[in-house]
Amino acid sequence: MQSEQRDAVSERVRKVIADAGVSQREFARQIVMDPSKLSRSLGGTRRFTTAELARVAVTGGVDVGWLIGTPTAPSPASSASPASPMSPAARRQRAGGPTPEGGRPLQIVRETVRLIAERGFHAVRVQDIAEACATSTAAIHYHFPGRDDLLEAAVRWCMDEDTARRAARVADAADTADELRQLIELQIPRTPRQRWQWSVWLDLWAEAARSTAVGRLHADYYRQWRATVADVLRRGIADGVFRPADPDAAALRLTALIDGLATQVLASGPDAPDTGPDAMHEALTAYVDATLTAH
Repeated sequence: MQSEQRDAVSERVRKVIADAGVSQREFARQIVMDPSKLSRSLGGTRRFTTAELARVAVTGGVDVGWLIGTPTAPSPASSASPASPMSPAARRQRAGGPTPEGGRPLQIVRETVRLIAERGFHAVRVQDIAEACATSTAAIHYHFPGRDDLLEAAVRWCMDEDTARRAARVADAADTADELRQLIELQIPRTPRQRWQWSVWLDLWAEAARSTAVGRLHADYYRQWRATVADVLRRGIADGVFRPADPDAAALRLTALIDGLATQVLASGPDAPDTGPDAMHEALTAYVDATLTAH
């Protein structure tokens, strides 16, 4: 019976995704959920958590009661609007006020990340996040039951945003050498936004060392980042742009150097002559020219 109920819930979630008109991966991004977890839950090998179903319901504009199969909840078939069994007013009340652009879950995550950058994770309270979102703490807990859930969602959102920026930055690169230069420039904390991003990462890295779930996310993200750099180096070696070397080992050294230099820039300030953004760029360029570029 439980298996049949789980299958029914999965089928309803599939309908919500189909009605949303987006890919499964994009829907996972919108509800701030690991795409592999969503896939396993839809396949019946993993159970959706209550908070995940709440985010599905709010993002998809459906009644969470219908989603979980509560007998008293209205079904899409009996509603005048099949895609929205819950009235707009009820959805706003359930979500904690007018639904912001991108949906309430994404707003909560974005505000959490902003507050982490400004204050540090341990200084951010759920009440602070609720005030930033102009909603209640109950609405925050409705989507993310605990602080750990919020931290994991914040890390995942940062990962997705960073990956998207990298892809956009290198899309028009002239060659692999230019591609590597673009990736490096993207990591230099020159602008307020780049410094903000690094502030978030540094604070989340400290948390990653204390949290198994976030630690796995951190390790996965850095494997992907190093793999991106290694792929550029591998293609550049094949093209004769970079000198023959182990691309994976070279990527490890280069990304470690980027992390260390960026930390120094943040610690000393953007105007420090010896450890500012320009000095970081010069050091990285010199390193690439001396150890990677084919002469």
